[in-house]
Amino acid sequence: MTDASTMTGLAPDPPPRLSVVVPVRNERGNLEPLLADIAAACAALAPFEVVYVDDGSSDGTGPALTGLASSRPWLRLVRHAQSCGQSAAVRSGVRHARAAIVATLDGDGQNDPAFLPALVAALEGAGARTGLVQGQRVGRRDTGFKKLQSRVANGVRGAILKDGTRDAGCGLKCFRREAYLALPYFDALHRFMPALMVREGYGVVHVDVRDRARLTGVSNYGFFDRLWVGIVDLAGVWWLIRRRRRVPHVVSDENP
Repeated sequence: MTDASTMTGLAPDPPPRLSVVVPVRNERGNLEPLLADIAAACAALAPFEVVYVDDGSSDGTGPALTGLASSRPWLRLVRHAQSCGQSAAVRSGVRHARAAIVATLDGDGQNDPAFLPALVAALEGAGARTGLVQGQRVGRRDTGFKKLQSRVANGVRGAILKDGTRDAGCGLKCFRREAYLALPYFDALHRFMPALMVREGYGVVHVDVRDRARLTGVSNYGFFDRLWVGIVDLAGVWWLIRRRRRVPHVVSDENP
């Protein structure tokens, strides 16, 4: 098939340096201020793109995103007909991303996009065998109950998986798209990425990031999504790690 750039004799647009994937469900009030923060943070990383994944919203998030995209050529939209969960939304966004390096952050505004350049710099500076830069929140702005919930979940996860990560649930992550797509996919994958990257033979770097208060609205992924269902997932990830004995280092005489 001949594309428009070939027909006009123009070179195709280069792929972006960074794709920022943002999963959202019923976050209409947070869209515009968060997009402004992302655009400001990524100005030095141009060309970049932002891929919003509307995970079955019912509050007008979809139409609002369409309106915002009309004046933002770097904003791309993906929609789920019904809510499939945060991990599925992240995966849809990564599959549609065009950059080799992808960053993610939550759509509620609590993850500060100002840290995106630091995450990208850490990944690019760490070498090809580093697959993930994991943000770790300091100064949490959540309720006391939510902090306790996260502390318990991260403590149990860390004790079993021993991946050296104290805050795997932080939405601020930066990773190599190819490495992410090679991970075994399951619901709640986004909460176990450090351990699974290590399983695949990749290094993981940690960067402290500042937490912010939610801009508007209430959390859309609740208690059971984060903790008790995660116990079953934790057992599955532990099993996957136990079954992976050696990561092959492939040497070929063929030209790449």
